[in-house]
Amino acid sequence: MAYRGHREVDVALRDGSTVHVRPVRATDAPAVRAFFERLSPESTGLRFFSGFPNLDSAVSWATEVDDQRRYSLVATAGDGRVLAHAGWEREPDRPERGEVALAIADAMQGRGLGTILLGQLAEAADRAGIGVLGAEVLPHNHNMIKVFRDSGFPVKTHAIPGVLLVEVPTSLTPEGLERFERREQTAAAAAMRVFLAPRSVAVVGASRRRGTVGAELFHNLLAGGFNGPVYPVNPNAPMVQSVVAYPSIAEVPGPVDLAVVAVPAAAVVGTAEECAAAGVRALVVLSAGFAETGPEGAQRQAQLLRVCRDAGMRLIGPNCLGIVNTNPKVRLDATFGPAMPLAGRVGFLSQSGALGLAVIDYATKLGLGLSSFVSVGNKADISSNDLLDYWEQDPDTSVALLYLESFGNPRRFSRIARRVGRRKPVVAVKSGRSAAGARASSSHTGALLAASDVTVDALFQQAGVIRTDTLHELFDVAVLLANQPRPRGRRVGIVTNAGGPGVLCADACQAAGLQVAELSAELRAKLAEGLPAAASVANPVDMLAAAPAAHYRRTVELVVASGEVDAAIVIFIPPLLTEPAEVARAVRAAVEAAGPAVPVLTVFMSGAGGPAELRAGDSRIPGYAFPEDAARALGRAAEYGSWRERPEGQVPDLPDARRDEATALLAAALTEGPASTWLAPGEVAKLLGCYGLPIAEWRLAESPEEAGAAAVELGGPVALKAISPLLLHKTEAHAVQLGLSGSRQVRTAAAKMAKAVADKGYPVDRFLVQRMVGDGVELLVGVVHDALFGPVVACGAGGTAVELLKDVAVRLTPLTDRVAAEMVRSLATFPLLDGYRGAPKGDVAALEDLLLRVSALVEAHPEIAELDCNPVKVLLDRVVVVDARIRVEAANLPLPLAGRRR
Repeated sequence: MAYRGHREVDVALRDGSTVHVRPVRATDAPAVRAFFERLSPESTGLRFFSGFPNLDSAVSWATEVDDQRRYSLVATAGDGRVLAHAGWEREPDRPERGEVALAIADAMQGRGLGTILLGQLAEAADRAGIGVLGAEVLPHNHNMIKVFRDSGFPVKTHAIPGVLLVEVPTSLTPEGLERFERREQTAAAAAMRVFLAPRSVAVVGASRRRGTVGAELFHNLLAGGFNGPVYPVNPNAPMVQSVVAYPSIAEVPGPVDLAVVAVPAAAVVGTAEECAAAGVRALVVLSAGFAETGPEGAQRQAQLLRVCRDAGMRLIGPNCLGIVNTNPKVRLDATFGPAMPLAGRVGFLSQSGALGLAVIDYATKLGLGLSSFVSVGNKADISSNDLLDYWEQDPDTSVALLYLESFGNPRRFSRIARRVGRRKPVVAVKSGRSAAGARASSSHTGALLAASDVTVDALFQQAGVIRTDTLHELFDVAVLLANQPRPRGRRVGIVTNAGGPGVLCADACQAAGLQVAELSAELRAKLAEGLPAAASVANPVDMLAAAPAAHYRRTVELVVASGEVDAAIVIFIPPLLTEPAEVARAVRAAVEAAGPAVPVLTVFMSGAGGPAELRAGDSRIPGYAFPEDAARALGRAAEYGSWRERPEGQVPDLPDARRDEATALLAAALTEGPASTWLAPGEVAKLLGCYGLPIAEWRLAESPEEAGAAAVELGGPVALKAISPLLLHKTEAHAVQLGLSGSRQVRTAAAKMAKAVADKGYPVDRFLVQRMVGDGVELLVGVVHDALFGPVVACGAGGTAVELLKDVAVRLTPLTDRVAAEMVRSLATFPLLDGYRGAPKGDVAALEDLLLRVSALVEAHPEIAELDCNPVKVLLDRVVVVDARIRVEAANLPLPLAGRRR
């Protein structure tokens, strides 16, 4: 689809600051001229090949655009000054090529802006049908050549007299897209470092009255020992908590990296403007009264964000608790909570400020130390995506915890989380599992996806994010992953001094997808040597109630060091004689002797909880109140470990796909029809054919007589289907008949069908006659285009009972070959494809290929709002789409490369 224009966006630069990028306007001519005039003599010469360019001609080229022959972008500051210009012009004699030119203000060079502009120019050129962009560059213009080299596009250079001709294709490779992602990561990490490791902090709204937000915030910064100056800003007090106060941020004597704002909502925008004028780099707004309160608050929040973006100043909040960094070189507690959390290796993000207070308190009680804590509040600017980018590079963080209520850019979250998860576990609670907000849908696929938050499940599953159902479980998993190695498999050994808890643990392990390992005869013999004759040396190993600490020491070491388990759960119920502390010391000694390769979890079933001895020394052995808690946490960790070990898979290239033909078909359908419309059967078949999706041979008939003739032409038994613009589900309206033969039978059936369907309120326009497909397994393959998540693919049991069976696998595009294979094999009906009870096996490879082609189709064409292939018949040697429906609508313009929503 050819998009006209370009979305106005903000982009983050290498240092974490932001600038505004938009298409040029004719009214920009004076600002562009002023920009060219401000360029240094060196930059002017490199851009125009002359120290005295014809500015009238240059400004005309830069601002007189039509998006097809010539296209331009400008980067602007908050005051409207142009900071950069970039544009291309189609070559008149070679319309598939364009000539590109860029100019960056001297003060903005070296910050990554030129590379971002080149990427966005290439996107626009690609949409306009230009395949190659070229630029003539002076040989000593090393910065410009570096812009091309850094872009991620494969660069070709040719030497011609006096200049270098540099060329790049306009279509980014996966490697190029990854490089842009890395640039965004660098920018996000730089922005977060200003928040979490500032050189100085100002508290706007600092108060002398303890118990208020401004007073507790300022007190925490001082009491926490922040390693830098802290400036209280209060126009009504000369001193705040024994520190000299300043009436405004402008009067603070030193530079301020971070300002934390705790003033009434009505004063926040003005305060932000003062901070911007004073050169503050980052703002944390604790104040409430913004988008969470309604339209007036949302407008206030938009004004606040605009002030920050115009100044290149980053924002956390508003309506948040604050931020914490426990690194001893920083010791930043910019919250109004009662206590600073323990130092540790877990990063925590909370979208809820009130919940953040409880989280810090609970983590402290568990002895779980945090590296950093960020309450993002309304997420006007900084979000979980930025924090994940930062935590990936942060040496102090080994586990990332997220409490999320919403997503701003879930597709980007998926890419970032997948990358981070390959190095560090990401654990999340996402509220909103209920179907209360489910959307109405008219397709089988939509009905399946509307039942719950399966889309979020799919996102987390593909990205390797460990999703927990509760905050309690979130911390159970965090304590395990922060203190023990991840399990390399699913085999579990259980050691207990009571049979009942051991059995409960075994049941819970199996429910969590773990395997209670069958111990070898050799290991059982070794275990029996040190235990009473009545003890059970099977798994669970029941040492009996009177088991002393020495039995725990020996048994746990043997099980953990055996190589026969991937994890161990040790259960202790206090008897009369054995002290929990002794058992805890024995378990620690056993783990240290066996080595660190296998994670060990403990369950001390007493009101006092796990002994402190479990937390002694440099490492911790996690303790749980009940066996089920330990099993669930271990199951989550094992699934993550399995995800880490799996290859990432590849998104296949489909050289036979006819993308341009499909684009033209969709453009014609949207031009001739309403903004949202179901494609006609012929259009559906042609569109599927563009991507090599096999559909049963068909003919369209305008009347019963033509239907009879079509049956003769197709030969053999056929299916007859009525077509009506109002008819969505044919079976319920008796608009399908199968196994018809010959002209007379089809003609008679069509006439009766037209009357019966019309009597139900569906006037029949035409008939679809299809050659019958042989027996096979019926599946559904469908897509719903989610406004936030993009295309969501479903594959499951098909036919008329699809909503009843609800046997479906759901994933987000783009699908890799590994994901397609996992989808098919996760179905409860997969055995039917794999030779169930001696039946012939279906062509699973062809089904996986069909899924990948559907993914490519909907990824390339966002106009496809819903797609239903139901049923898809899986035969011995192929798959065939028997029936298909596609709804299309005008697509939203995508965000440009590196763009952030304004």
